[in-house]
Amino acid sequence: MNKKWLILIAFAVFVCMAQPAATQEEQATGQEDLAKKSQNPVGNMINVPIEYWHYDGMVNDGSADAVIVKPVLPTRIGNSILINRFIIPYLGIDAHDGDEDLGDISIPGSTSRESGLGNIQYQGFFTPAEPGKVIWGLGPVFEFPTNTSGLGTDKWSAGAAALVLTMPGNWVVGALVQNMWSFAGPSDAPSVNQLLFQYFINYNLSNGWYLTSTPIMTADWARQHGTKHLPHRIRSNWIHLCLWDPC
Repeated sequence: MNKKWLILIAFAVFVCMAQPAATQEEQATGQEDLAKKSQNPVGNMINVPIEYWHYDGMVNDGSADAVIVKPVLPTRIGNSILINRFIIPYLGIDAHDGDEDLGDISIPGSTSRESGLGNIQYQGFFTPAEPGKVIWGLGPVFEFPTNTSGLGTDKWSAGAAALVLTMPGNWVVGALVQNMWSFAGPSDAPSVNQLLFQYFINYNLSNGWYLTSTPIMTADWARQHGTKHLPHRIRSNWIHLCLWDPC
């Protein structure tokens, strides 16, 4: 081997050995900080959460499964950050009578089991680039009729969303609320006027692990009921699956 390459390799090894090794406590702290940042829906970091949900208790003892990818891409705009967040669901649902409300996903009735892509949703949150102890975000929300096999409404919808959270100690506590209205699409498709409220409570353990509860409450204002009601359905999640360490 060329002597120049030997010298370069020896120098690289020396530099690596000369770097102070992080203690186990420092590594654990870094994992815990990164886990907390990844739990902030309007955090200034690229994040690609993947969730799996199973639903029981549907009409005719049916069930549904959903794999939801929620990529987050922040963009700096002056003194603010625009958090671009997408909700991309892939669904498998048994035959059911009437509409089914799966929290942030609404499915029209079907006489057979269906599987495929649901409607893709976009949320854009404007948030301060230098947040304080209370973190907030405001912005638009859109839903696009990308569904296959009738796994969602065929209407184009838009609305507004707001989010607030705080992260004291090992906790991440916050809430999100949004409402969407349909503005375009087939005239024979049902109109959309839906409220969603979700609060989340996370408690962080060591090494990047954490416990989370994220109930979702919705109200479908477009339904033909004598009185409007909230919630129409409540969904709760106590298990979070980490796809890498830390999450």
